[in-house]
Amino acid sequence: MPRVCFGCNAHLLDAEHLLCTVCRHDLPVTGHNFLKENEVDQTFYGRIRIKKAASLLYFSPTGTVKNLLHHLKYKNQELIGEFLGDWFGKTLKRQGHLKAVDYVIPVPLHPKKLKKRGYNQVDAFGKSMAKHLKAQFLGDALYKTANTRTQTKKDRLFRWKSSQNLYEPNPDYSLSGKKVLLVDDVITTGATIEACAKALSTVKAIEIYVATMAFVPKLGS
Repeated sequence: MPRVCFGCNAHLLDAEHLLCTVCRHDLPVTGHNFLKENEVDQTFYGRIRIKKAASLLYFSPTGTVKNLLHHLKYKNQELIGEFLGDWFGKTLKRQGHLKAVDYVIPVPLHPKKLKKRGYNQVDAFGKSMAKHLKAQFLGDALYKTANTRTQTKKDRLFRWKSSQNLYEPNPDYSLSGKKVLLVDDVITTGATIEACAKALSTVKAIEIYVATMAFVPKLGS
């Protein structure tokens, strides 16, 4: 099969990987770091105790970021997650604001959905992040207790209510007193991250940080 850009379908040159130079250059990078306050932090104010949060890219209903994440999630293109995790991980390592993370933990899929899809689209992203942050990746530190349908089109209140208590920490791991980085693909309302952070917060003295591939900005921001 020809190597094509996941953003625009143009044929890739030998030196290009996953994205053509034009699409890579045009990606809407947030510039978030783990030092200054940003709109992802603000999403969780008054909702759950998270030390710091950041996203790599802005997500919009059309465009390269949507195409990338669609291929990652539904087209078995796990290399996209690895690519984004490598990029974000290198950036955070260079900035040096996120230090001494013990574990990187992905938002989990329900076992039925995992079996159907064959992979968790967040795992490759989390593994690449962990490599650069010199942390341990724990793919099963959280588990999902119910197989809910996609929440993309649900309103925020319904999403928030339906996400509560859907996740539980794995008792096989000792996370007490640890610094963990919770990773996911896209933050929209923040309900899923909030539910996962709520589950992790039942662990004594845990510190929770959040990193995602993309973030849906609020209108007017």
